[in-house]
Amino acid sequence: MTRSVRRTRRVLQVTGAGAAALLALSACSSSGDSASATSGSSPSADASGKVSGEVTVFAAASLKESFTTLGKEFEKQHPGTKVTFSFGGSDALAASITGGAPADVFASASPRTMKIVTDAGDASGTPTTFVRNQLEIATLPGNPDKISSLEDLTDPKLKVVLCDEAVPCGSAAQKVLDASKLKLTPVSYEEDVKSALNKVVLKEADAAVVYRTDVRAAGDKVEGVDFPESADAVNDYPITLLKSSQNTEAAEAFIELVQSAEGQKVLNEAGFLKP
Repeated sequence: MTRSVRRTRRVLQVTGAGAAALLALSACSSSGDSASATSGSSPSADASGKVSGEVTVFAAASLKESFTTLGKEFEKQHPGTKVTFSFGGSDALAASITGGAPADVFASASPRTMKIVTDAGDASGTPTTFVRNQLEIATLPGNPDKISSLEDLTDPKLKVVLCDEAVPCGSAAQKVLDASKLKLTPVSYEEDVKSALNKVVLKEADAAVVYRTDVRAAGDKVEGVDFPESADAVNDYPITLLKSSQNTEAAEAFIELVQSAEGQKVLNEAGFLKP
């Protein structure tokens, strides 16, 4: 019971009917204020219950093309919303989230990097795997070096690029190299899969171990070479709502779109595997 209501009831006991009228007026005013505060407390839904406001999504670099498409679709389905993305290496994104960076959704390229966020208590609920991804070798257009296997990358004459091992694509690449007992010395380790691919696109490297989805997204700028060992290092991609979210309803709606048949179609067409 609020202090103002207790005071009003004391007046009612002393002054009778006149105070009763005052109490009724006070109650109406209090009720109106409460309703106003409730409707204004959530920026993610308007009075009709429609999703609105901004959603900030931190997502693995390999999701850039697919999530950009889904972000536009989300804004189309929910007029008045805006989806802002931050793409990069999953490890760097996880570090930003645990460091206090404001975000509503995190989509990682591996359970290991998602665990950084869950262990810090920054995830809301249990992350869900929404797609999987497999490695592929990206070569120069036309594959002039005739690369046909993972072992071919050990040729010292080739300039090969890998993702840093702290990044999911680098960790997966190292896993298949270790399992195959192969050693290679890359000309560079890149901070995320797009940076690794770009070295080949710019002809600064002869090949890079990236994801199938990135090879497909690059079109004719590179050529992809499958290798059977990649089946032993397929990465699960988990997604979660973050506790720091300032727009939980809209964030949850975006996650629902990603997991929906429509969202899965976009992701599958980009080369992602079903969870």
